[in-house]
Amino acid sequence: MQEAAAVLLRRRRLVDAVALTPPVRRSAWQWVRRPLTIQAGMSALQADLIQRGFLLSVSLYRHCAGLSAPALAGLGSALLELLDAESGHDTEHTPLFRGFPDTVPADTDTFYINRVFARLLQEPQQPCVLCGDTKSVHPVSPCAHLVCRTCWDGADLSACPLCLRRIDPSDPFLQPSFDGVPQGQVRSDRLRLLSLAGPDAVRTTVESLLVRRTPPAAVDRADLQVLLPLTELSWLPGEIPVRETQAVVIAHFLADEPEVIDRARTATDVLRLLYTLMDADPGLRTPPVRRTSLSRATRRLLLARLDRLPADTLIEDMLRHERAWKRMGEVLHPFEFATRHPRAALAFAVLRRSDVETQSAAGQAILSEAAAHPFVRLEEGRLIMRTFASRVEGAFVDGRPGLALDLLRQRPGELLRRLVQLARELPADQHADLVGAVGTAVSDVSPAVITAALGQVRTPPGDLRLFFPRGGNTRVWTTVDSREPLPSQLAAALSGVLVGEMLRRASDLPRWKRAFLDEDLARLAAPGSERGSSASLRRMTRGSAVPIPPQDLLRLFLHWVEPRGQRVDLDLSVAVFGEEWDFVGLCDYTQLRFDQEALVHSGDLTSAPGPGGSSEFVDLDLRQLRRAGGRYVLPVVFSYNNVPFDQLERGFVGVMRQPTGLFDPAAVEERFDLSGPAKILLPFGVDLHTKELRWYDINLSAAGYGHNIARYGGHLALMSAALEDVYGSGDRVSLWEVCCWHAAARADEIAVRCDDGSVVGYLRDPAEDVTSFARRLIARLEPDRVWDEDAASRADFVGVLRGDLTPRAGTQVYALHPHLLDATTLALVDASYLLSALAPDSRAHAPVKL
Repeated sequence: MQEAAAVLLRRRRLVDAVALTPPVRRSAWQWVRRPLTIQAGMSALQADLIQRGFLLSVSLYRHCAGLSAPALAGLGSALLELLDAESGHDTEHTPLFRGFPDTVPADTDTFYINRVFARLLQEPQQPCVLCGDTKSVHPVSPCAHLVCRTCWDGADLSACPLCLRRIDPSDPFLQPSFDGVPQGQVRSDRLRLLSLAGPDAVRTTVESLLVRRTPPAAVDRADLQVLLPLTELSWLPGEIPVRETQAVVIAHFLADEPEVIDRARTATDVLRLLYTLMDADPGLRTPPVRRTSLSRATRRLLLARLDRLPADTLIEDMLRHERAWKRMGEVLHPFEFATRHPRAALAFAVLRRSDVETQSAAGQAILSEAAAHPFVRLEEGRLIMRTFASRVEGAFVDGRPGLALDLLRQRPGELLRRLVQLARELPADQHADLVGAVGTAVSDVSPAVITAALGQVRTPPGDLRLFFPRGGNTRVWTTVDSREPLPSQLAAALSGVLVGEMLRRASDLPRWKRAFLDEDLARLAAPGSERGSSASLRRMTRGSAVPIPPQDLLRLFLHWVEPRGQRVDLDLSVAVFGEEWDFVGLCDYTQLRFDQEALVHSGDLTSAPGPGGSSEFVDLDLRQLRRAGGRYVLPVVFSYNNVPFDQLERGFVGVMRQPTGLFDPAAVEERFDLSGPAKILLPFGVDLHTKELRWYDINLSAAGYGHNIARYGGHLALMSAALEDVYGSGDRVSLWEVCCWHAAARADEIAVRCDDGSVVGYLRDPAEDVTSFARRLIARLEPDRVWDEDAASRADFVGVLRGDLTPRAGTQVYALHPHLLDATTLALVDASYLLSALAPDSRAHAPVKL
């Protein structure tokens, strides 16, 4: 129950008070003077929560005030522990220079030379090679380096000054340090509301995970697996759109409810289920570490499901994941059940290109099944089949795009995924056929596929082209974009068909009287696949940006704990580039300060033994960086000694905005977990010209030893330039556009909050069609009137970046930063829901409140 409570708290800011309150015997607290103790306890709890940036809602406050003193203490302790684990405040962050940023040396070279001299030349029982003192040189534990207590300040340093590795906390070299910076008052715009979880909190959370239509991140799948033991089969929707999520659900219920296997509608669904049963990735990116033996009953159940699938799609699906199915064949033993499940055995025979033994009962069953399907033929004793994908690819290779279009008409999703390729290769006299085919196919296609196709159609070729290969973590590959632009008339026609379909679907949803939208939503990318995304506090699609005030001080933080017996040296570094991506400067272990105070590093720690681990910080003064000629600022995490992040006991990196202490949990804007086999993480980039912080969350390929900015600076600039070129152009579908589709199709009055804080209104004329109204709204053309911000309190839907307003109870609200919005009185939704609501069958599903 504690794990489920942690999921509710992190995802929805709901406090499961029952799960977090420890059982208390009445005899243990009968003597307590309840009114005075509870009042003091509530005051202490609220003070601790405010320092972490949280407030109690009215209902949660009343619940806590009604508890006994021991129960309140237990609930408060459990709640604070969960919140601290989220932000990283649950560990003591001690940088190399404990007086950071004031005591960081101004001259990194002198600091380095003194370290080298002392390490190489210092001898036992000899005067210090730096100052000549004869009595101040002593070894430190456990590295045994000879350290002069006069030259090196044990009250400021937290590690051996010569090797920069952590030393025994009880070593006499480490002196009591000066007092840290006291915590200041938490700004009101950082406070977030904690609400009391209701009895349906688990159900609504599970439903929100199941109905989403974009592939989830690993943390979403882990959260679902935590909540599934509390889930009933009747809660499942009629369809679970994301196949990876469906595999997790089927695997959970399979033992007790075998009929749930019918939800697996393709061979790939069954393969995902097999991977899940073997504790592997249902996204099929990495094979199981070891193949787990399945019971005979389970094998028969899976083969029976395969046997009920159409033979052509069954074989084609299996050939699409040929190597994976060959491995699974060794677990399923399909030929053992060939007489009972001949179609499944036939698919494996084609897959394996097996010699079919005509004399055996299994061989006869397979050949008899093959005879019923003319697309399977026997050549030299082996069964073969030409797949749909090979026919489409062959049509393109042979220069027959018209044939490819005719084939793709049969599969609407594949048609839209290859839309740009078709648009470039079809001759002009067939463009009308393509537009007609898209108009027919688009009604059956997922909204995520439509938005991806729309972004590709509208985005002209740039200087660089981006690719994201499938893998355990998000990597990026780029090349020069040599493609020709699409014909403008064709691009406009295709865009019109795609947008028109989204507006048509939105028109079928319940009407709104008024919508209130924030212009800043244009900075956020529309929801997409989150496979490979790092676990983070705030979920945004890669390429999204948030505004940052130019006078802000940003503090980056990195924390890690190395596994026992293995040293791990991580480095938090910052690279600065100019207007044309020319290198301006850096701040890392080789240069602790850049342009005096523009960038200040807390010092390089080269080990992180448990349980405390190590922390590094970098302060960024954005105004001074701009004056120094910088425009793009790229924080990077390097594994210097080439140890993958997934070998860490724990690791995370993040950013604070205007912290009031060394580590201020209320100031944490974002936090990324270090995970997967990667060794270099580029979490985000800062554009000092547009005053935006854009989420990248990508990993760079690395090989060898000694990873740092000097080695990868050019590669970082190339990757970031490509990301800015693609995501900064404004041609990709944004969350603003998705919200405008909803608003224009569902409401006749729309209020828009502009960048300067003013509110304007758009009114749909009765003679104006939805498409024209949406176009006018999306482009933010001349508004119809001026409104006050009070319009948000009278709206049925509110979409904003920050929840700094007061919608009426029951309003559906999207807010990237909810702040003080109460999840128990408002229908808080996430970005994925806004897109999922535009699914072809969205009318069959009721809205799921978050």
